[in-house]
Formats: sequence, structure tokens, C-alpha cells
Amino acid sequence: MKLRDHLPIVEAPESVWRGIEEAIDRGSGKAACSRLWWGWAIAAAAVVMVGVGTWWFSMHRGGWIETNASTGKKLQISDIGSVDMGPNTRLRIVSDLPGQHRLSLAHGFIHAKITAPPRIFSVDTKSGTAVDLGCEYAMQMDEDGSGDLRVSAGWVEFEWKGTETLVPAGALCKIRPVRGPELPYFEDSSLEFEHAIGRNDVASILRLARARDTLTLWHLLSRVESNKREVVYDRIASLISLPATVSKGPVLALDPAALNQLKEELAWKW
Repeated sequence: MKLRDHLPIVEAPESVWRGIEEAIDRGSGKAACSRLWWGWAIAAAAVVMVGVGTWWFSMHRGGWIETNASTGKKLQISDIGSVDMGPNTRLRIVSDLPGQHRLSLAHGFIHAKITAPPRIFSVDTKSGTAVDLGCEYAMQMDEDGSGDLRVSAGWVEFEWKGTETLVPAGALCKIRPVRGPELPYFEDSSLEFEHAIGRNDVASILRLARARDTLTLWHLLSRVESNKREVVYDRIASLISLPATVSKGPVLALDPAALNQLKEELAWKW
């Protein structure tokens, strides 16, 4: 499928041609997870990608871009990176400004590779927004708003109704309609640990957690009832030795500064 067959003919302004000529003169440009069932999506997208330049991306802001069952497309996001669309994917360009590049993913698979300061690139879904913190990630979303977010480099923050879920490299987060993101966990975690997260079985999550799984426990602190927070905190402290500067009381009270300090201490194991 040729992308040009599905787009209106638009004459580029003189400024576009000047930009192209300058780019040619410079002779350079910036180019720009994981369980096995993701492999087909990435491979299929890579084989059938159709190059889409920055100028097309800008001129078609607001329009829907779709792929069929056998093709994919590649979107160049200004000079900060690219997004590969897998087959059966539908997304829309919401914003393409120097400080804000935003997409809306209705359904399908995308693989984003972004090199930019945090929060410049984001992707809206029916169940929240994936905010790039300088990373590479893949996201699969169904039409009902369920999906998976898998990060292969850097960090992604998934925002939903005031809840912020941090997903670092090597971790994933399942996303559910109405409920939003589940607790994130590392892909090398046991299946038993993964199933405990799906059941929201706090006792099993605490019992099965490793030092690296404090990623999950840190998020759990703010998602359990107040009378269970101390048990979660004590399990974290049993897995990783915390410095005296980390104060238990403010953490249990969900003080933002205290939670951030705890996260910074734990992240060395993530």
C-alpha cells in the first residue's frame, strides 16, 4: 500500500522546500520488548514500513492514520525520534509543536524511539496517557482500552485519573479499561508474581517480591488501604537497606517528597 494513494495532494510552501534544501546541504539528520508474542508485531512493522517525513507529519496534524492487516507505517517525529505503526493500527496526530508532540492511539501496536527531554512526546489512549521520559517502548492497545506497555530503554510515565505509574526499562504495565494501569513489574519476574498482581493479591505480592520488585511495592504503597501501608513499607525495608534519611512516617502519609526520596533509593535496584 502506498501512503500517497490515500492522501490529498498538497503543495508544500516555499519554506518547506528551503528546509529540505538546507537539510540536503547539511548532509546529516537524526534517525530517529520482551515476550515472544511481541516479536511478530515489531517484525511485521519493520518489514513493511512506509517512510513518512517530518513535513507530512506537520501538515496532517489532526487526521487519522491507519494501517491494514498486512502493512505498517513509520512516522518521523520532528528531529526527536520515530514511531513505527504495526498492522491494524489507528492513531491521530494531536499536536506537532516544538515543545509538544502528541498522538492519540485508538487501537493497535506502536513502537516509539524518542531522544528528547522528558514530557515532550506523549500518546493518549482510552485508558490514560503514556508520557515519554526519554526512552524506547512498545504499546499494544485494544479498542476497549485494554493493553500493555513495555519499556526497553529509559522510562515511561503512564497517567490515568491523577495516578502516575512509572515504568522503567525491562518492565511492563498492563492497562485495563475503567481500572487504568495495574502495578508495573519486571519481565523477569515469576509468573506467580505476575498472576498475584493481576488478582491484586497483596499478601502474595509481598511474599514473592525480590529486591528488584520494590518497583512494584513502591507503587503498591499508594494503592492499598492506609492500614496496609506499613506492611508494604516493612517488606520494602526487609528487601533493601534504607538510609536513616528515609522517614517512615511521611512515606506512610504519602508525602510526595518522602515517596520520591524512597523511589530514588530503591531505583538503584531497578
